[in-house]
Amino acid sequence: MRVEDLRPIGLFAGLTDEQLGELLAAGEEVAVEPGVELFVEGEHADFWWVLVDGTLDLVRHVGREDVVVGRMDAPGRWAGGFRAWDEQGVYLATGRGTTAARVLRVPAGALRDLMDGWFPFGVHLVSGLYRTARSIESTARQRDSLVTLGRLAAGLAHEINNPASAAVRAVDALDAAGSSLLQALTELARGGLAAEQFVALDGLRREVDPRTGPDDPLALADATDELSAWLSRHGVARDWELAAGLAAAGVDVAWCRRAADVLGDGERLESGLGWVASTVAMETLVAEVRESTRRVSDLVSAVRSYTQMDRASRQDTDVREGLESTLVMLGHKLRGGVRVVREYDEDLPRVEANPGELNQVWTNLVDNAVDAMDGAGTLRVTARSEEDAVVVEIGDTGPGFTSEASARAFEAFFTTKEVGEGTGLGLDIARRIVVERHGGTIEVDAGNGETVLRVRLPVG
Repeated sequence: MRVEDLRPIGLFAGLTDEQLGELLAAGEEVAVEPGVELFVEGEHADFWWVLVDGTLDLVRHVGREDVVVGRMDAPGRWAGGFRAWDEQGVYLATGRGTTAARVLRVPAGALRDLMDGWFPFGVHLVSGLYRTARSIESTARQRDSLVTLGRLAAGLAHEINNPASAAVRAVDALDAAGSSLLQALTELARGGLAAEQFVALDGLRREVDPRTGPDDPLALADATDELSAWLSRHGVARDWELAAGLAAAGVDVAWCRRAADVLGDGERLESGLGWVASTVAMETLVAEVRESTRRVSDLVSAVRSYTQMDRASRQDTDVREGLESTLVMLGHKLRGGVRVVREYDEDLPRVEANPGELNQVWTNLVDNAVDAMDGAGTLRVTARSEEDAVVVEIGDTGPGFTSEASARAFEAFFTTKEVGEGTGLGLDIARRIVVERHGGTIEVDAGNGETVLRVRLPVG
């Protein structure tokens, strides 16, 4: 490799031919074939690699897959060499040949020596920047990650606790109802109830549908009083206890008269109605346990979808699924005065994407929108097809962005939140995921009483 090969490369503008010669003398030319790995993610960045011609892919190992996170496809693009300024510097990705290529490889130590000779003041600034940025960024990211994880975990625990607690209460009540049912059967057997009578009673039981019970508390109280009075007149000692359960299941006095025709009055009627009430209660409690456990299962499925466990990193993705799992994960914030409006196209096309990364974007946008409304307003979540793209909009009826915030929304480290608030994923990172990783666009549209973050993802 000669000085003439490096002179056209913009990276080396300002260097003299003598300096370029020193750089070539310190390094060596490396010919690259497709598929060959030049450096490996996580290893010490002992060499500085400068592309002279050809193409290299930058690959990171995510989960169980290798994901292309960048590409060196123009002369002068470089990677590595970080140990010239940072002893702990490592390669951030694996460099792999895509086409036949040539690179200049310079040892990090030699690069540091050359820089010390050419730009001593610049070296001091770069070294200080590395140390300061590493320390601040590491601490901040660790804290933000822990805070975000804690907030999501607390919210998820709250979501799971409600159906889980309901299931526990229903199981306890189910045990009591089972004991009452067996006691009633024992009393009926002791009372000499004939098989024909029990069959008739069971036929009456099958007519009872707990879903038809009164919804209005006043109507339920009136029905309970009416049943209690009738039962008391027919020799039922536990009139109020039985009346409450039967009235809640939609039983009326006419039905009780038919039961009395089968059972007679007194203890046998009480035992028979106790058996019916316990059976109906068990049906209701079993349905409650089923619904509670289904809800827990749905939450687990939503978490699985949100985290994309056991799935390929890049895949055909249904954007609606990611939006719904995100709303579940943030369900603890969508309470009280927040109204969620979903507007999804039924024929929404799938996009080639990393759904786990997109879920991070949706989390950030929804969290920002809810915080902006301060617990009261309308959250609009839209996913529609538009020409060759899928457009997702997260809108809120909060006070909106100031002109300064709108202008700086996608700047690195810019935030309108206090320390410790938010998800730790700024709009700058959301923009990188959408624009650089998925070839889409993201923009802010503030006006007409609504602030909208609009994400456009290409299809195909």
